[in-house]
Amino acid sequence: MKPAYDLIVIGSGPAGAKAAGLAAFYGKSVALVEKEPRLGGAGTNTGTLPSKTLKATAIFLSGFNDRGLFGVERRPEHAVSVKDLLFRKVTVTSEQADDIRRNLDVLKVDIIQGQGSLVDAHTVQVQPPQGAAPVVLKGEFILLATGSRPWRIPGVPFDGSHVHDSDTILEIDHIPDSIVIVGAGVIGCEYATVFSLMGSKVTLVNGRPDFLTFIDGEILGILRQQMEKEGVKFLMPNRAQGVSICEHDGKKVVTAHLDDGSAIEADMFLYAAGRIGNTDGLNLEAVGLKAGERGIIAVDEQYRTPVSNIFAVGDLIGFPALASTGMDQGRVAVTHMFNLAEFQRIDQVFPMGVYTIPEVTCAGLTEEEAKKQNKKYLVGRAWYKDTPRGRIMGAQFGLLKILADPDSLAVLGVHIVGRIAAELIHFGLLLVEDQVTVTRVAGMIYNQPTLHELYKNAAFDVVRQKQGLPAMNGSSAF
Repeated sequence: MKPAYDLIVIGSGPAGAKAAGLAAFYGKSVALVEKEPRLGGAGTNTGTLPSKTLKATAIFLSGFNDRGLFGVERRPEHAVSVKDLLFRKVTVTSEQADDIRRNLDVLKVDIIQGQGSLVDAHTVQVQPPQGAAPVVLKGEFILLATGSRPWRIPGVPFDGSHVHDSDTILEIDHIPDSIVIVGAGVIGCEYATVFSLMGSKVTLVNGRPDFLTFIDGEILGILRQQMEKEGVKFLMPNRAQGVSICEHDGKKVVTAHLDDGSAIEADMFLYAAGRIGNTDGLNLEAVGLKAGERGIIAVDEQYRTPVSNIFAVGDLIGFPALASTGMDQGRVAVTHMFNLAEFQRIDQVFPMGVYTIPEVTCAGLTEEEAKKQNKKYLVGRAWYKDTPRGRIMGAQFGLLKILADPDSLAVLGVHIVGRIAAELIHFGLLLVEDQVTVTRVAGMIYNQPTLHELYKNAAFDVVRQKQGLPAMNGSSAF
């Protein structure tokens, strides 16, 4: 360790690790403090990567993507166990954590394990595990990147066996016959589709009559239809007012008591209604900082807190609380700390992806937003099943949708539901950012057969409407 550092980063999740790496890349001395023995934060260990790995595993074990391909459904040779479901999760998270450490070692970042807390604006005290003597670090700048954890509502008997949050659900010892999930946000919907594909009877409870409101309504309707087809039951609007665990015939059963007086019994219960910032233990009061509701820290556009040399990024600062945006927030913060030229701000248009089965994703304006803004638009649609690649894949559903300005024909928004939607959206993101016209999109040459032809077909669908031509069956490309 050094007597003083240019930068001290508290937290090794996506935001903290990328910030530490960029600063070290430019020759700055960096100390990274992480309380857990394994690097990567929630993004690697309990959130982004584990849940997406479970999704991929569920698709493989269930043969979901093979339906409609050969006219038969592929089934595993033996009953799927929780060991089968979690095997890849363990491998992927371990490899990713090791990779983060290797990269930071190459960049000569000093990694100190322990709970970091602020002493003053330039001093961090680290309490190592197992009661070792505290370590005091001095730094010109401090970056808070401690991430978030599941919010545990008071009164819910979380036991890590039958009643779970989105962390403990990754440690289950069996696939439940039935599960009640409270919260139809990103996490709740993703786990609902995983468990339904694994054969669990899933009930999804949500306090509002709508869900995933940042997704285009038409796209969301297709997602809900597919979820219900796989057996997910929606109860909206309903609130779980209480949860109890009792024993029936020697077996523990969870009962969720709803606000309409009804009750649902299930093998497991997952509470997935929000997260809270990991600010406890940081001793923010020592520097005059205070966390707001759900542990959120206020920052400016450079991610600087009211204390000029202390920055905060990632889940700690609230929406959008994505691993992808957190990484670039960390880079932007470092850019402004050290007057670098690389990352002045994060892009104002960024992709939002939900890794449900099927995936949904978006970039730019939704129909609902356009109507709210009284903005005129045209809609072009292209269905997976109408493309050569979609037919080869046996795609039975899936839609790519383009919103375009009716006068300039510039792309305003792109929305997708279906296989690899989260991969396909990045081309659409560039179209929205650069205000590319649908005539240009239609005129591009795409490899065939590929799903990127969906863009061409949807663009031609807008051109068709602009020119007053009749609708076409199947492919929209002339």
